[in-house]
Amino acid sequence: MRITPNLIDATTTALNALFAFKSPADAVLSKYFRDNRALGQNDRGFIAETAYAVLRRRRLLEHLLGADVTRRRLVLAALTRLSGVSQRQLEGVVSEKELKWVADLKGRQASELTLGEQADFPDWLTDRLLNHMTPQDLLALAQGLNQSAPLDLRVNPLKAEREAVLARFAEEGIAAEAGKLSPLCIRLKAKPALQKHPLYLDGTIEVQDEGSQLLGYLLAPKRGEMVADFCAGAGGKTLLLGALMRSTGRLYAFDVSDKRLARLKDRMARSGLSNVHPVVIANENDIRIKRLAGKIDRVLVDAPCSGLGTLRRNPDLKWRQTPEGVAELARKQHDILKGASRLVKKGGRLAYATCSILPEENEAIVAAFLAENADFRQVPAQEILEKQGIALACGETLRLAPHTHGTDGFFAAVLERNP
Repeated sequence: MRITPNLIDATTTALNALFAFKSPADAVLSKYFRDNRALGQNDRGFIAETAYAVLRRRRLLEHLLGADVTRRRLVLAALTRLSGVSQRQLEGVVSEKELKWVADLKGRQASELTLGEQADFPDWLTDRLLNHMTPQDLLALAQGLNQSAPLDLRVNPLKAEREAVLARFAEEGIAAEAGKLSPLCIRLKAKPALQKHPLYLDGTIEVQDEGSQLLGYLLAPKRGEMVADFCAGAGGKTLLLGALMRSTGRLYAFDVSDKRLARLKDRMARSGLSNVHPVVIANENDIRIKRLAGKIDRVLVDAPCSGLGTLRRNPDLKWRQTPEGVAELARKQHDILKGASRLVKKGGRLAYATCSILPEENEAIVAAFLAENADFRQVPAQEILEKQGIALACGETLRLAPHTHGTDGFFAAVLERNP
């Protein structure tokens, strides 16, 4: 598309808002676009893509700019160093002085980068990860997380078979392929707007990362069981669990946010599920939880976390998250897992999951829980997936990452209560 002076100015203004790091980047951009309705769809795409490129590669760009760093120059650097915009494309768009600066920038070499700068991670996160992996593994993980995520869909098995949806997409010229891990996943090769597609409107497809879909298969709910999604949010995993149960039994969707659960109700209506019961709770010790103690067959705990496994979609998180924030989340995760475990009946199953890459939110939480609860044992995730025809060499716990599995970063452990 043609770049204009107004587009550079608009992108710089949007980046200024993003760099306050007070709200999620997608929410900041949504507000910016609502406040600037004259921007066309292509303009909005340009602004979002350029701003996200800066968020992903902020440390590299700031290293290259040195004392020259300003928000406007970060935009120009992202365009010329990351997005392949030529100097000629900027002629007449920026001043002659800026054009000379761009020419100089194109020739600059990124020398003597620290590991944090190479990874484009804050130093505290780099140091944390180095406690558990080699610098080479850290850079491979970072490279995966610094890419843009593909668009994954989940087919609703109550409405259609995956092959039928793929065939329809092929007829409509939508490039897509079957996911490699989840039996219900379809990965699109582009990012078409699907909100008005008939298959989306009637609940046949939902947007859901392939890694997230595997959590449903780890819990493996059966028809007629009592199941709880303990941190249901807007209900993506709830809908998957309900479909795997073939809309039988009873599926509780617990969350502390009534707004999130309200969004689930709209999605339930599309999905065709009749076994989902959304329940707003005050906390993990809510009286409605206590009444169900020891009665639930399967409990999913997709715990609130740092979200650092989702940096492909939310690159701002690495700049908004702090060590103190992670420590507070770990305390919350411990309490939530403890509260949710009370629901599990003897012989029942609990799956604990996060979209974090940090062991203190993952293995450490599970190890502490098992040390405090001798009536639970860990079950190898690989065995559970194999029984459902999913071949994934993951061993005891499920650990997914973009550079190894093409998914967001996920962790999951399966715990069962002794009979």
